[in-house]
Amino acid sequence: MVWLALAALAVPLFAQTPAVEYAARLDHPRLLLPAKRQRLLERERERESLRWNQLNLLVSGGARMPEPGFAHALFYAASGDMEHGRKAVDWALGPGSDLRQIALVFDWCQPLLSASDSERLIAKLKAGLAKSAGKQTSVVRNRVLAALALAGHMKGVEHTVLKEVMEDWWKEKVLAPLETGRVPFLPEEHYALLELLHAIRDNTDVDLRETAAKHFLTLPVFHILSHYPAPYPAAENEYRVPLMAAHGEPDLRGAVLSRAAALAMVAFDTNSQEMQFLQGWLIQDRYLMNSTVGAPYEFLWANPYQPGLSFHYLPNIFHDPKTGRLIVRSHWEDDAVWFYQAAGQLQLFENGVIRDLKKQPLEHELVMGNTVLRPANMGLRFALETEEAAYYYVTGLKPEARYEIEVDDEGLRELETDRGGLLELRFPAQRKAGVRITESRQKD
Repeated sequence: MVWLALAALAVPLFAQTPAVEYAARLDHPRLLLPAKRQRLLERERERESLRWNQLNLLVSGGARMPEPGFAHALFYAASGDMEHGRKAVDWALGPGSDLRQIALVFDWCQPLLSASDSERLIAKLKAGLAKSAGKQTSVVRNRVLAALALAGHMKGVEHTVLKEVMEDWWKEKVLAPLETGRVPFLPEEHYALLELLHAIRDNTDVDLRETAAKHFLTLPVFHILSHYPAPYPAAENEYRVPLMAAHGEPDLRGAVLSRAAALAMVAFDTNSQEMQFLQGWLIQDRYLMNSTVGAPYEFLWANPYQPGLSFHYLPNIFHDPKTGRLIVRSHWEDDAVWFYQAAGQLQLFENGVIRDLKKQPLEHELVMGNTVLRPANMGLRFALETEEAAYYYVTGLKPEARYEIEVDDEGLRELETDRGGLLELRFPAQRKAGVRITESRQKD
């Protein structure tokens, strides 16, 4: 088994935010469509790729798109088709109030805007900015996109919003939680986060990920492992389903945005090995999104020319002691057993069923390859007999507490549980012994 120990990664967690001029350095289009991505989309259209053909089929065929401003503006950006560009503009001028979509239409469809159109959309963006409030990632993303779209049309707006987001919100939302061992973003926030990061880097040359390098270095692996092993076979395509609160029908829009986040992650950084593994996980055609919800995101972000590495060589364990997150997958096939502990969720997925381990705790050891999960409620004395090197995780202990470990024929040692109350033990191959765990009697 390949092992990933986050604590051993010699990457600084925090760095000083680079000095930056809080201004949009790009002309329109400046949101999510830098020149390189624009050329890729045009190339996909010229090649009549699967992704372009699917988007073309839906948009030209008159399908009702859930995000019409986004879909028609993207179609126009890739094709120059003024009819669909005009449809995007008409949608934005109408009663729709989605600040993100209005910003994208205003930015991507500039050549089609009359002076009157421009004035009306500027007024809608200003009003949307004035009304938008809250520190949720999606709200902040929307404000950044709107402010950047308005750059040059409303004096100083991008300076005000970018400074507030990059200096205040980022420190409060990301750096402060990470410093105390909390996870800053839930998986369902990843797509909005990636749009925000792309927009800021494209326009300011600042990569905010560098201020929390360890977290973002491991995010691709966490993202892969945070999906259930079994795909969901919908009519339009198969979906990898991200963590759900409970067993039931999956939220397919959530699955769309989760895949879109992974695609946008790869588009952000194509060189790192972690991203190449993520690309290898993404490029299977069975998961290519064909729905009216997913096709625009698939076309915008996917890069079929980017090589990927087989994710079967990835770790099937993700453990971050600082945050107490643990994901274990027994193997990489679709019928794998899967354990998840992070951000208040504790789940087991086995034989197609999600089990909430907070309501139905484990009653026995769970053996997953050479990894063994042992719940503390089974008792802290047990016998082990290993054939190969093994990892034991004792779950349900006190968080960040010290425990004494006695193993037959070995000296007493003391270890500390992580933030999630997990105690990690490693044993060599061909080891047969009794193990006793007791809470340390020594106090600080």
